[in-house]
Amino acid sequence: MSVRTGRQFLSIPGPTTVPEPVLTAMSQPAIDIYQADFPPRTDGLLKNLQKWFCTKGHTFIYIANGHGGWEAALSNTMNRGEKVLVLESGLFANGWGAYADEMGLEIEILPGSYRDAVDPAAVKARLEADTDGEIKAVLMVQVDTASSIKNDVQAVGEAIRESGHDALFMVDTIASLGTMEFKMDEWGVDVAVSASQKGLMSSPGLAFNAAGPRAWERHQTANMKTGYWDWTFRTGDIHYQKYAGTPPEHLIFGLLKSFELLNEEGMEAAFERHRLLAGATWACVEKWAEAGALYLNIQKPEERASAVTTVMMHDTYSPEPLLAYCRDKCNVIVGITIGALEGHGFRIAHMGYANAPMLFGTLGALEMGLQALNIPHGKGGVQAAIQYLADNVKAD
Repeated sequence: MSVRTGRQFLSIPGPTTVPEPVLTAMSQPAIDIYQADFPPRTDGLLKNLQKWFCTKGHTFIYIANGHGGWEAALSNTMNRGEKVLVLESGLFANGWGAYADEMGLEIEILPGSYRDAVDPAAVKARLEADTDGEIKAVLMVQVDTASSIKNDVQAVGEAIRESGHDALFMVDTIASLGTMEFKMDEWGVDVAVSASQKGLMSSPGLAFNAAGPRAWERHQTANMKTGYWDWTFRTGDIHYQKYAGTPPEHLIFGLLKSFELLNEEGMEAAFERHRLLAGATWACVEKWAEAGALYLNIQKPEERASAVTTVMMHDTYSPEPLLAYCRDKCNVIVGITIGALEGHGFRIAHMGYANAPMLFGTLGALEMGLQALNIPHGKGGVQAAIQYLADNVKAD
């Protein structure tokens, strides 16, 4: 027997649930890419990207996933053989570094972990030691979805400037844009990368770059540029150049509607919503953790992402039966752990198109599974989440 009939709850950290108005927007017929009203749609997307990246720099749209955004950022700014410093924190910064290596760049990894954020002092010290200026770029993720680490972009940017080093600062915001504060220009970020399928509440398939003045200057002499990724080509006067060919019309229709929804909510309200849902999740997991079988992967609250929570299970227990129970009995899909944490826990996403009832449904299915499978856990986790939101969302 099960209670799974009904709408599925997708609680994984990307792709996230796509809002019904976005799906509807994507369902309209294709239109002539040369007709007069299409270029303004592109202009609207590029301006919205500037707004949410908080930049006056150039923005670019690619038919790609986030990995394509990584490649675009590197190919437009780097020369073959140059060195990049990768700030390890979980899985995805190293993944970006692996792309750099395959593209012909030299990579150096500043060691980190799956449990702690990047240390700005360590970044500053490494750059100060690079007296010959061999390091040409620093790569970091703002949120690592594998570990649920949140890195302090502002503090790392300050550390880079204080070091006196001229390396470009590149930040992956794939799991953070739309879910938490990101101030590209103010924080000294030279290149930002993102994608459509997480906090931007849209379908996978679009990747983005934002380029500040120092990155644009470096672009002029970069020798890794290729036709499709080239920023210069995409700033041409002809509209099709913005996409290096036929625009991905239905993805554009969807993303325009996503930005409309986000702008109606407001930037600060969206960030606060994510902070509240994350806090409720942590309150729940901390309650479950009282029995000793589960624990939050990130121990320092200030280093936890507001987009996703990684929950670890002690080696006595496997997450597979719990995930299967949620899926098969409740129609709730909870994220697996990946990278070095694979098979040792699960990930609860609370990003994008998410609200309190959706979160309670996910947490409730997990607590139901913990009880049905006799996995030790503190009782009342969902109640703790409810209490957290009741205390922080006032009746006015």
